[in-house]
Amino acid sequence: MNKIACQYVIVRFAPFVETGEFANIGIIIFSPQNGFFDFKLEIISYGRVTQFFKDIDANIYKKTLYNLKAEMERVKEIFERHRFDKHQKYNNIDFANKLFQEVTRTRESIIRFSKIRTILTKNIDTQLNDLFEYYIKHNFVTKKYKETLLEQGVRKLLLEAKIGNHFTKDKLGNDAYHVTFPFVNRTNDKQYKIIKPLHLKHDDSTKIYNCGASWITKINKLNTQNLLDSSKILFALS
Repeated sequence: MNKIACQYVIVRFAPFVETGEFANIGIIIFSPQNGFFDFKLEIISYGRVTQFFKDIDANIYKKTLYNLKAEMERVKEIFERHRFDKHQKYNNIDFANKLFQEVTRTRESIIRFSKIRTILTKNIDTQLNDLFEYYIKHNFVTKKYKETLLEQGVRKLLLEAKIGNHFTKDKLGNDAYHVTFPFVNRTNDKQYKIIKPLHLKHDDSTKIYNCGASWITKINKLNTQNLLDSSKILFALS
């Protein structure tokens, strides 16, 4: 299947011109090849935005989004009325490009748009959802991602304390059982210090328990086999 060239913009809510702060709230996607136009806005789960802009009345956000939704639906109808045909293909492409540029141009408004970006896709509908999940729902923020950020913060603190070079990623244990730690200060096989950042900011208390229990099991396993001195470990919790 041939890939389709698409253009898209990120819709942003920017209520304060003075600070330039904004929150991503939607995606608009457009395909010049066939005049396809569609959008997706964060209308229902808006708590993330209103919590960020605490001085903004939630009703202002909702009214703004519903007005934008109505406007985008009107634009979508225009694109559908100008679906391409073989006789007017070039005129329609020119019209579609100009309309998309007009819809997403910079305005003095609390709704802003990113610069137009280009992407190749096999399925435009799927691509719209993928972009929405990435830029608005932040589906890349996994447990591994959060722990990586936490480790970067610990590394920065160690470097600021001028001891960062003494800690390296290392594996403790033996061939039968071992655990990798991100920060190990090893003098020899018997003398070492360990720092393990641990992300525990979960909404579900069961996840917090399971995460902690998993590491207790690992440490106890190393301890009972005399592969580790647990008094040498510092867990940095977040």
